[in-house]
Amino acid sequence: MVIISNSSRRASTTMEKMKSLGFDPSLFVGAITSGELTHQYLQRRDDDWFAALGKSCIHMTWSDRGAISLKGLDLQIVENVEEAEFVLAHGTEALGHPSGAVCPMTLEELEKILERCAAKRIPMVVANPDFVTVEARALRVMPGTLAAKYEKLGGEVKWMGKPDKIIYKSAMAMAGADALDSIAVGDSLHHDIKGANEAGIHSAFITGGIHATELGVSSFGEVADLSSVQALASKYDAYPSFVLPAFTW
Repeated sequence: MVIISNSSRRASTTMEKMKSLGFDPSLFVGAITSGELTHQYLQRRDDDWFAALGKSCIHMTWSDRGAISLKGLDLQIVENVEEAEFVLAHGTEALGHPSGAVCPMTLEELEKILERCAAKRIPMVVANPDFVTVEARALRVMPGTLAAKYEKLGGEVKWMGKPDKIIYKSAMAMAGADALDSIAVGDSLHHDIKGANEAGIHSAFITGGIHATELGVSSFGEVADLSSVQALASKYDAYPSFVLPAFTW
């Protein structure tokens, strides 16, 4: 098993989190996260698109959840949009300062900055393509929401994670498996299931996650109505191989 996560943090952090959740890390080959992929591509610069990015960036990050470290990336964090060559979106709570400190901001304030960035026509790298995540049964806005807004403003976005097949290919390489021997398990039709479709692998859709309300699921383990699942899959143009109320073992 490989953990595929749109977390904006490094893979090592994700494996540490698995321990705190009660999982034995030895059960997994490892983890590949959006944050890990972003870090690797920004560090190596062996991809033509990333090689052309430049070094100065507007950094959108976390505050309450803990800022993302850019150590080892040789980047210059700037506050002035006029000095920026690209936008790096790790979080939705704050703007990074050149000092390494962060300035907490509302989503609306960050979107105002994005409007100015889009007007300048600079690209964005989004290190967490999720739109929302479930925390204590509540939905929290994630960087993918900022990226979608940026595209609507006419900005160019490099999506470093699900549903782009780049992260699935990395996971399969890590496990030494090809598409025919792989299955993706997740609760997001747009990210997990559509990503599996794009990568050409089977998928298992967990109905008790972020789509629970849309599916009329109110309690853990409750089985969703199949016709509702089919209608939602059609809406998102994402089609699972299997459907499960929860993922347990």
